[in-house]
Amino acid sequence: MSLKEKLQNDLTAAMRARDEIKSSTIRMILTSIKNEEVSGKEARDLSDAEVITVLSREAKKRREAAEAFDQAGAKDRADQERAEGVVIAEYLPKQLSEDEVKALIAQAIAETGANSPAQMGLVMKSLQPKTAGKADGGLVSSLVKAALAGGN
Repeated sequence: MSLKEKLQNDLTAAMRARDEIKSSTIRMILTSIKNEEVSGKEARDLSDAEVITVLSREAKKRREAAEAFDQAGAKDRADQERAEGVVIAEYLPKQLSEDEVKALIAQAIAETGANSPAQMGLVMKSLQPKTAGKADGGLVSSLVKAALAGGN
């Protein structure tokens, strides 16, 4: 079963259970997936990897919105964004810990032979397939920067 099919089945189950947060969040995710499918020259079905990219983008939006609502003093809206983020996280691969990301970075630096911050792009390109959907891009980027600035 594809990830998109799982989302559609879970939407039906959430609607039957009258779980408002889960059903509205999954509807929003499916809408984002559909928008991605029809963008571009011709409509197509997304692969699971592409669906994970959409989910990651939506999860990031929820984190940023929750922070913005917290800063604006809208605690109830921030809590709703976090609740939606929890639902989205159920469909994302297990997130890598900071130590796991650092180990992947060390491996990528060794593979690419990078030794200065100017070669950060090379390391990031090597890491992308290993961390896509499993780690926050901002975290990976800052850890790579720190590793290259420190000369390992």
